[in-house]
Formats: sequence, C-alpha cells, structure tokens
Amino acid sequence: MPVNFPPAAMNVLLLYDFNPQWTTEEKQEVCEAHARLTEHLGSAGFSIDLLPVVDHHFPEKLNSYDAQSCVLFNWCDGIPGHRHSEWIVARHLEQRQFVFTGSGSETLALSYEKHRVKEILDRHGVPTPRWKLYSSSQSNGWHQFPAIVKPAVGHCSEWVTSESVAVNEKELHDRISYLIEKVGLPALVEDFIDGREFHVSLWGNGRVEMLPPAEMDFSALNDVHDRLCSFDAKFMPGSVHYEKIRTVIPGTLREAEQTELERVCMAAYKAIGCRDYGRIDLRLRDGVFYVLDINPNPDISEDASMASAAEFAGYSHGDMARYLIKLAAKRHPVFGRGMAPQPARDLN
Repeated sequence: MPVNFPPAAMNVLLLYDFNPQWTTEEKQEVCEAHARLTEHLGSAGFSIDLLPVVDHHFPEKLNSYDAQSCVLFNWCDGIPGHRHSEWIVARHLEQRQFVFTGSGSETLALSYEKHRVKEILDRHGVPTPRWKLYSSSQSNGWHQFPAIVKPAVGHCSEWVTSESVAVNEKELHDRISYLIEKVGLPALVEDFIDGREFHVSLWGNGRVEMLPPAEMDFSALNDVHDRLCSFDAKFMPGSVHYEKIRTVIPGTLREAEQTELERVCMAAYKAIGCRDYGRIDLRLRDGVFYVLDINPNPDISEDASMASAAEFAGYSHGDMARYLIKLAAKRHPVFGRGMAPQPARDLN
C-alpha cells in the first residue's frame, strides 16, 4: 500500500549544483528542469525549498534549515569549480545530520577509486574484467589484447577516448604513459570486453529492484577502438561517439540472461554500499556479465538513462523523484516512524 504524507508534514529541500560559469542557455535549462520537478512534487503534497550550490560556501546556507523537519533531495553533482566533490557535499550533509536521497559520502568517495571498487568486486565474487594497476609507465606483465586503459581515479569517462583501447603493446604503453606522465593519474588496465554493453539502473534498500536495462548499440562503429562509451559519447554532441552510439531501452535479453544480469547487478550494488539508487555498467561475453563501473550517483535528469528506464517501467520523472524521497524518508527520525518498506510499483 502506498505511503501517504500529510502535505504540511513533509518538507523537501532540493539541493542542486548551479555553476555561475554556465552559459545563459544552460542556466535556463537547469532552472526549467527544477521548476518542473518542483511543480510535480508540490502537486503531490510536498512543500519544496530550493538551495543551489554555487561555491564552497554552501554549508553556511544549510544552517538556515532544520534537519529534523525536512528531507533533502540531493540533485547535486558537486561543488562548481571543485572536481570530484560530490562526496564532499554529502559529507557536509551528514555532519549536519540531514537525511538525504542517495548514497553516503563514503560510497561516493569510493566510487572514484576504480581499483578499490575492483578489489571489492573481486572479494565478493562479482565478475569484473581482469585488471592491473600501473603507477609507472612500464606496462610489463600485460599481454592480453584488446585492453582498455582508464584513469584509476575519476568519473564520467574522464580521459576515456578511442585511444584508450589498445590492441598491441605499443598502444598500451603509449596510453599508460599518457595518463601517468601527461594527465598525472595512475592507470587502470583492463581486459577489453568487446561485447554487448548494458547500463542498469536499480533502486531500493533491502529490497532492491532493477529497472529495464539500457543497451548501448555500437553496431554503427566497426573499429574496436571506437566501441566504447567515451567522454565524447556522453557530453559532446556532434562527435562520432555521441552521434553513432544508440541507447536501446530495454535491451533484448533471454530469460536466463535477464536473471543473471539482475543477480550480478544486485551483488555489485550491495557490495559497494549503494543506497536508494545507483547504476551498474556491464558487458556481456560468453554468457558472463562483467561489471565495468558502478555509479552510486548517476544522472537523474529527465533525459538520462535512469529516468528513461523508469519511464519505460511506467514512472514519470516526478514519480521517480517522489519514490527516492520516500526511500530517504524511511531513515528520517520523524517522517520514518512507522513506515514499512514499499516496492516502487506501489507508487501508482
């Protein structure tokens, strides 16, 4: 049965990043997206306040809000001008005892350290491509090709390009050297799984549900170097990867494959401590789903893969946000009293 809140009892503080350096068009787009979500949540009985994060002084503004009387909807990717800072935002919220949507600061910080995530997956028996960490440009000990070379620290496919895929030792050495000597980051080398790729969104705590998987269609790209979700594929309209990689929801899977995909995703989600929601990226080869990446703070905008998967399952963007708020509210010292676990399908 759906959990209903009296309108006056549920205050929601919507926290989001707003970069002063964005273009006028980008700022307008963000404002319109937040206005649409605010309208939907308001019509559902929530009382909404908006708090933009524009710089590192945002914690001072949090002091104006009572953590005991609101649930915070964390739609923040970090502090503008501070790379890899989404976990710092969460830590400030925790220090002020706010109950907020999404994963905690430790899980968010962990997700940036790809080699640590791989170690955890290995310990839990979750399939992940064979890997090796390099802190020097010597690529000794790796002879399996094709391989992919990623920064060992980062997110959003930073520094991942067609040159990241190596088909021989020279390409491997060149890319490791580039990351270490030019970018200044250790390199994570993995077996490149040249197979079908799925981005799978999950939500829930205790009882976790998998949304319809999205498949990345690389059929328009013939060169193995190009068959990957690079930085360009995600953020550079007009680029080859952005234009030629299609997203198909849902990806077509046999029943046994669907069952195995769900098993692996659930195990990965729980292994690193995802809370409320997250996304797992995987590739399929010879019947095995290999976890490529775990994102405990995926983009939840209207046009992102999680919202698209939720929409295919019958949930509007507002429904999705409302469910995430309710998941967080169960942890709240006031709003969480007497709340029983509730599957997402009971929202409607």
